[in-house]
Amino acid sequence: MYKLVAIDLDGTMLDSFGQVTENTKKAIQKTIKKGIDVIIASGRPIDSIKTIAKEIGSNKYFIAGNGALIYDIQKDEVLYENYMNKQKVLEIIKICEENSIAYNVYTDKTILATSLKYNVLYYHKENLKKQEDKRTHINIVENMYEYIQKMQEEKFLKITICDDSKTVFQSIIRKLEKVKDIEMLDVSHMSRKVIEQGTESIPIEYYYTEISSKDVDKWFAIEFLIKKLNIKKEEVIAIGDNVNDKKMIEQAGLGIAMGQSMPQLKELANYVTSSNVEEGVAKTLERFCI
Repeated sequence: MYKLVAIDLDGTMLDSFGQVTENTKKAIQKTIKKGIDVIIASGRPIDSIKTIAKEIGSNKYFIAGNGALIYDIQKDEVLYENYMNKQKVLEIIKICEENSIAYNVYTDKTILATSLKYNVLYYHKENLKKQEDKRTHINIVENMYEYIQKMQEEKFLKITICDDSKTVFQSIIRKLEKVKDIEMLDVSHMSRKVIEQGTESIPIEYYYTEISSKDVDKWFAIEFLIKKLNIKKEEVIAIGDNVNDKKMIEQAGLGIAMGQSMPQLKELANYVTSSNVEEGVAKTLERFCI
């Protein structure tokens, strides 16, 4: 019997508009009633995940920043952390600024950006449909380098780098590969999201990568958690759709790839479910947990 289900958010639990469908919520709640812990394992910051965890009835733990931290919901505190060093963050910002490429800095509680573009635009549009206390915190700053330098609280989860030109994106990747002591996601495909503009649905497409501290991964955070919970990795289900879900899908007792995942991820998975817009998470839970 499975005892823990770790589920990614964007492209997995959430539909293309960033929402959890009623059917998915019901499937998660039924799974929890069966005595199986359901946790979110996402790249998002704490407050963005907190509201979704509450919405689906997951009230024990969640993983944020792609494994940079584990949050204990009941104690309202960080249980495990592996943050980025401030000097490393500044080094990467300098490279991005010198090459005029879009980037965002994720702290434990907010997303710092210089403009509303790409993934930040998606979160902004998502916020417009939510109550103020349930929104992802976005802070637009004019001079990021100076702002980070002056920050007193140094809890940096990751940096996301985006561009809609593959040539420009690959050029910055080559420069970032020379930076030491970081983890950089090997993303070779475009991210595709949808936002609502009036009565129209507008796609946002861009290449991106995520940079975090060395040895940050969702699976490493799950390993810490299963030791605490005294369960085996064979009793874990991991569900995801992207490169940052690769290790947990590969290592979990049952690794599930979403229907729209890249071919390499599907090959690693034990099972391929429907896409996020077809409620693949709900179908998976119905099949293996409920």
